[in-house]
Amino acid sequence: MAIFSSSWELPLVAVCQVTSTPDKQQNFKTCAELVREAARLGACLAFLPEAFDFVARDPAETLRLSEPLGGNLLGEYTQLARECGLWLSLGGFHERGQDWEQTQKIYNCHVLLDNKGSVVATYRKTHLCDVEIPGQGPMRESNSTIPGPSLESPVSTPAGKIGLAICYDMRFPELSLALAQAGAEILTYPSAFGSVTGPAHWEVLLRARAIETQCYVVAAAQCGRHHEKRASYGHSMVVDPWGTVVARCSEGPGLCLARIDLSYLRQLRQQLPVFQHRRPDLYGSLGHPRS
Repeated sequence: MAIFSSSWELPLVAVCQVTSTPDKQQNFKTCAELVREAARLGACLAFLPEAFDFVARDPAETLRLSEPLGGNLLGEYTQLARECGLWLSLGGFHERGQDWEQTQKIYNCHVLLDNKGSVVATYRKTHLCDVEIPGQGPMRESNSTIPGPSLESPVSTPAGKIGLAICYDMRFPELSLALAQAGAEILTYPSAFGSVTGPAHWEVLLRARAIETQCYVVAAAQCGRHHEKRASYGHSMVVDPWGTVVARCSEGPGLCLARIDLSYLRQLRQQLPVFQHRRPDLYGSLGHPRS
């Protein structure tokens, strides 16, 4: 199926791919260069991946390097958004929350900044990645991180209404359905997928989330070797509501661009009205936000 818009007035988004290390200032420098390039190319919103701030070697280093939302690093990104005049999706900030003193654990926090540098939304990752994949090494996110308590309502941006999620959340279609039913037009999954799960599941899951919700899916990813203990799959991409990959990053750090066509999204939803055809009388309101 193909429905195309020839308008160059459609909002342009940039998806940034990086290789974070434990060096926070170098990571910021790399991300800032990509954000400035995105602004130069005319993007209204730039997406950064999970752990854009740093990828530590162990839980102790993760906790030591973490900061509160009001810390220096978020201040630098606030200034960057203002300087460039574009929105920023900061896909997974290691946040010392208000309960830091009591818990000594952090949140994996997706922060959305507007073009004035104001925080307009925060989502704290609700599904923590505690898995053991042969060939990829064990992952125990809960050793340092607390799961978030709730979903964030979709946020209106210059590109459309964005539903916030993070990486492992993509394995739970209930979350994406809840965001879509709450009005999301774009789902975003900033990620740091591993080298085994990446080739097997990454694109399949992203395309599935796009098809079942009839949303655009934007997935900024970590790539390459972060340090001696960890590497990430990369392959950042944008998927349209039909499930077509419309933009994809090449190997290594960089960015890709995509235009968001909401008239195409609305037309597709009208032609294939799956949300009107749901049968909650048979299987309940799967993904329906709890009141």
